[in-house]
Amino acid sequence: QVQLVESGGGLVQAGGSLRLSCAASVSIFSINAMGWYHQAPGKQRELVAQISRDGRTSYADSVKGRFAISRDNAKNTVYLHLNSLKPEDTAVYYCNARLFGAMAAMTDYWGQGTQVTVSS
Repeated sequence: QVQLVESGGGLVQAGGSLRLSCAASVSIFSINAMGWYHQAPGKQRELVAQISRDGRTSYADSVKGRFAISRDNAKNTVYLHLNSLKPEDTAVYYCNARLFGAMAAMTDYWGQGTQVTVSS
């Protein structure tokens, strides 16, 4: 079982920055991939950024060049740096931990979510 606790959301003006944190209850070395998703009202949850165990990163096209995902292995924490924020970035942001088990079985764990609101 993996518990994830997010922090760092809030209200910011367009063009501003925020840093989200996700603290895991286990060593993140044991997690195949960690990521951030967002979900706006009435929309599906979407992947924003992901970082693999070996440090490879990937981003949604809408945030490339503006957001950056990073990890601090010593603190078992993953961060999402949000820069040049736009009103359309407004959403609840969820931290995700993905583990692959036997026969490629996949298990996802989620944090409780943190609200990011960008005013125009």
